[in-house]
Amino acid sequence: MTRRSFLQAGVLGLGGLTLGDLLRVRASGMASPAPADRSVILFWLSGGPGHMETWDPKPEAPDGFRGPFGAISTRLPGVQFGELMPENARRADRLAIVRTVNHGSGDHTKGNHWMLTGFEGPAFNAADNKVQRRPAMGSAVARLIGERRPGIPPYVAVPHLRGGTDNFFHYAAYLGGGANPFVVESDPNDPKFRVRNLQRPGELSMARLEDRRTLLSTLDAQRRWAEPLLGDLDDHYSRAFDMLGGKAVAEAFDLASEPDALRDRYGRHTFGQSALMARRLVEAGVPFVTVNCVPWDHHGTGNQLKTEEGARQLIPPLDRAIGTLVDDLIDRGRYDSTLIVAMGEFGRTPRMNRDAGRDHWGKTFSVLFGCGSMRMGQVIGRSSARGETVVDRPVSPQDVCATIYHHLGIDSRRVFFEDRTRRPVPLIETGEPIRELIG
Repeated sequence: MTRRSFLQAGVLGLGGLTLGDLLRVRASGMASPAPADRSVILFWLSGGPGHMETWDPKPEAPDGFRGPFGAISTRLPGVQFGELMPENARRADRLAIVRTVNHGSGDHTKGNHWMLTGFEGPAFNAADNKVQRRPAMGSAVARLIGERRPGIPPYVAVPHLRGGTDNFFHYAAYLGGGANPFVVESDPNDPKFRVRNLQRPGELSMARLEDRRTLLSTLDAQRRWAEPLLGDLDDHYSRAFDMLGGKAVAEAFDLASEPDALRDRYGRHTFGQSALMARRLVEAGVPFVTVNCVPWDHHGTGNQLKTEEGARQLIPPLDRAIGTLVDDLIDRGRYDSTLIVAMGEFGRTPRMNRDAGRDHWGKTFSVLFGCGSMRMGQVIGRSSARGETVVDRPVSPQDVCATIYHHLGIDSRRVFFEDRTRRPVPLIETGEPIRELIG
């Protein structure tokens, strides 16, 4: 059996598992068992949305700060959102906004890594600025919780993980390729939508696929005596074969089975249809779904959009997608078990630049949470009158990550993985679940 035929047996884009990766998939501590049906849907806003255009407007700020949009009232007395977010405003009693997340950096690369993993990343100008130091939250969840149903991956990204700015850090790092996301790599809003990695080659019948599965299982069994960890290889190939041959995953991705009226409510755009796909995936048993919503880097210089142009292009579809997802999860009895999070790597500068854009700002920015089993209908933290700094209740990226893990039953301060040098490292070092949310 040649190396090429071995690899063609069906890894399906699940991270390109290698022996080196496999030997790193080792945890020295595990979380308590997660509630069986709990899931997370992360709206990842790479590039950094402006907090003053979304969930922390400053209509009384001076010219040059408040921006091109006004503020609108929400269901919460005295709380306003940006005027382009009427759907969020109507559901503010079902949401919670943390307005004082901060890490102090305006570096895309550092910020992306910080918010996706809980740890500061490399600087943009570093020689190794694309090297991921810690596992992304979705990868940690995939490693700790794993599959809930045969063939249903534990971590999925839709529609893709491209675009944005320095959008590199959604992967497993030292947890190995098996904890990487299954990436859909296709736009659910495309009438010809299909999940590319789920198509068997035309010449590969199910009988031949089963033959390859049997052969791989035999080879793995013969090698296990040398290194017990090689037993994990069976799990990864088993997932690949189950996805390729089973019906469950195909049904989960079958967006065409949804009523047209519901698809219209989500919005016939990439954000809306990806949100609907995320709802289908968590119902199918996926614990962590990333909806990649890009790009939000609106400086107004060069080819980049001005703040007003970018906001009008991206905020309304995001607003509609989140609002409809909340309603849909409530209607289907899944809002208590599903946590929605919307965030980017930082906010935008409170002062508009001379090109009618906003630059990078990590000193205070907003993160949205939505979950029926958490304490909703509140704003946590207060930024200064011009949106520049935290006035009270600072929240760190690790606090955000710890809150997400907590929802899934993971005590992140007690979980340790081994890094590439086999040194035990904590999943979270200092962060705590946001107390106002969890009660």
